[in-house]
Amino acid sequence: MALYLAEAEVRQLLTMDLALEAVEAAHRAHGAGRAIDIPRNRSRTPTSALHILQGALLDAGVMGYKAYATAREGNRFFVHLFDAASGAPLAVLAADALGMMRTGAAGGLAARCLSRPESAVIGVFGAGWQAQSQIEALCRVRPIRRVKLYCRNEENRRAGAADFSRRFGVEVTPADSPEATVRGSDIVVTITSAAKPVFDGDWLEAGAHVTAAGSNSLIRQEVDEKTVRRAGLVCVDSRATALREAGDLLPALEKGRLHEGQLVELGEVVAGFRPGRADPQQITLFESQGMAIQDLAVAVRVVALARQRGLGNELPY
Repeated sequence: MALYLAEAEVRQLLTMDLALEAVEAAHRAHGAGRAIDIPRNRSRTPTSALHILQGALLDAGVMGYKAYATAREGNRFFVHLFDAASGAPLAVLAADALGMMRTGAAGGLAARCLSRPESAVIGVFGAGWQAQSQIEALCRVRPIRRVKLYCRNEENRRAGAADFSRRFGVEVTPADSPEATVRGSDIVVTITSAAKPVFDGDWLEAGAHVTAAGSNSLIRQEVDEKTVRRAGLVCVDSRATALREAGDLLPALEKGRLHEGQLVELGEVVAGFRPGRADPQQITLFESQGMAIQDLAVAVRVVALARQRGLGNELPY
């Protein structure tokens, strides 16, 4: 029978190491043509929205979707898994923490593929729920010794820095300004809800890697045209999704300064079909919009662990 896993059970089972392994496998399958991923669709009402990502992992034998509803009262996330051969339902998982962890893991995977191996200083824009998984993943893949944290609210900035320092055992300090966050950073992460760029691309150091993970709408933009122009490599999780949702890339695409063919998919790099960083001085940019196959790959592994440990409840269908 199909299994239901509540949020507490998912959190009990899910680790960043598991998320990194799952997301890497999903992107390798995508790069090799062994995964199907459909860009996000949205249904909007005056007070809420329903967002659906769907796809399949052919070698894992699963297909499914993540559906989440957003409203002023709160957000609700669920992943649904089905057997790809028979169509039989396999599991339903509450997916708030799952989505947060897979987003961080995607940023970590991109940094492992694209940032310089010696990268040790991170500048992070955003001090909320999603920022923690970005920092945790980067600490797993690079020898991080310092994190500079910036958000507009000084109280949140200081509280987030203290929390992340305790949580991950690395020095996290509140940054005084956007420029201070970027200057001297080997890796810059944006994980905000900003509608306008949060830093000036001229501030990026040669050889820096940027992960832009907050903008999944054409009306939102976290990085400016200078950042896109300076990037010797622009990497996306999915070309089809980026063209629909990457507000960071839209200005350059519209002006002909960036073309679809220049966008390199992360799965193509992971699978070895496209090169990653060309040299130590190159600036690299990863645009993270999110993919269904990331959620499915993580969910498959969490469900397997749940069955091993006797967790979850059987659903009556």
